[in-house]
Amino acid sequence: KDLHYLSLASNNFVGTVPSFACQKLVSAELNGNKFSGGFPLSFCQFTSLEILDLSSNQLSGQLPSCIWDLQDLMFMDLSNNALSGDVLASTNSNLSLESLHLANNRFTGGFPSITHYLKMLSVLDLGGNVFSGAIPSWIGSRLPLLRFLRLRSNRFNGSIPLQLLQLSHLQLLDLASNNFEGHIPCGLTNLTSMIRPQTEFNMRSTMHHQILYLEVNFYYANRVDVNWKMQTYEFQEAIALMIGIDLSGNSISGEIPTELTNLQGLRFLNLSRNHLSGTIPVSIGDLKLLESLDLSWNELSGHIPSGISELVSLSSLNLSNNILSGEIPTGNQLQTLADPSIYSNNFGLCGFPLSISCLNGSSIQTLDRSKEFEGVYVYYSIIAGVVFGLWLWFGSLVLFAPWRISFFYYVDFTHRKLMR
Repeated sequence: KDLHYLSLASNNFVGTVPSFACQKLVSAELNGNKFSGGFPLSFCQFTSLEILDLSSNQLSGQLPSCIWDLQDLMFMDLSNNALSGDVLASTNSNLSLESLHLANNRFTGGFPSITHYLKMLSVLDLGGNVFSGAIPSWIGSRLPLLRFLRLRSNRFNGSIPLQLLQLSHLQLLDLASNNFEGHIPCGLTNLTSMIRPQTEFNMRSTMHHQILYLEVNFYYANRVDVNWKMQTYEFQEAIALMIGIDLSGNSISGEIPTELTNLQGLRFLNLSRNHLSGTIPVSIGDLKLLESLDLSWNELSGHIPSGISELVSLSSLNLSNNILSGEIPTGNQLQTLADPSIYSNNFGLCGFPLSISCLNGSSIQTLDRSKEFEGVYVYYSIIAGVVFGLWLWFGSLVLFAPWRISFFYYVDFTHRKLMR
């Protein structure tokens, strides 16, 4: 009954989660096993519980609302299970939860209304579920401390709410693979934590359970999945330094806001697979810390700004499948990005690393394609002319009897003359 810390993580335990008579349990780590069955209701009785990790098991069924009655709960990770149904609301408004992970389950319904009461929330990961509807407008005022928001791979829709820009502590915004539409909102400079580089994680200072905070809570407070350079990684302590925006795989349109380049703390930016148009911002080179940039599968046009060569930290770049033209900038880090697929399906581009030379700042391939189109045009024009002429001639013979009689008379006359 005096057990405070329970760790059974990363084993091969099977069956249902066992019941524990531990009224003073503070931390329960049962992640990385093969526990099945429903969510254990016994955990709702652990009033001192601060950390609950049941991730990467085989739990199923609905999440009971009694879990929100745990006033001291700060961290809960239920990701990578088979939990389903709506996340039931609660009228409890004094929750201490700072980090909530529900990713990769089968949860449905709208944006969980319970989050309306989680004023201390710093990490919210709802990725990989079947949540739908719009992001609520109260998110900016009710979750003022939010640092990491991950909603990817759901069915959220509507526009990106302006209220998200009230989250001045936000470091990670991942809305990828949903059904968002409209424009990228203006006012991005309000995301002040993305403007300045992060050097440390400002962990909450308290004397209560000091050992727990230093040895356990620091690990949990910094754990979140990030899609980084086309791979998914679980960042732990390093997530404190991670700043990024991923809006890929939606139906967002309009131009890329120039003020996006004011977020000079960004380490990754992914706007791919949308309907963005216009040009790449000339000031893109201001993002000095940017390591990964993906603008592929949009409708961007014009030249690639020369300032992109000033991204000295860049190690992953994708500008393919747009309408870009002109000479590809060179210098600095760009010289190490020698994969031609980075620029593929932009028929107006030329220069390294493509095998297309530039002529007077334009693509020889573009000129060749113009000549090719001109030749094809002439070819089809000749064919069309011949066909039209034949139909005009024979049509006249069919419609006008005197012409027809004269024509056949001439044919007979010519035939008799040749036979002599």
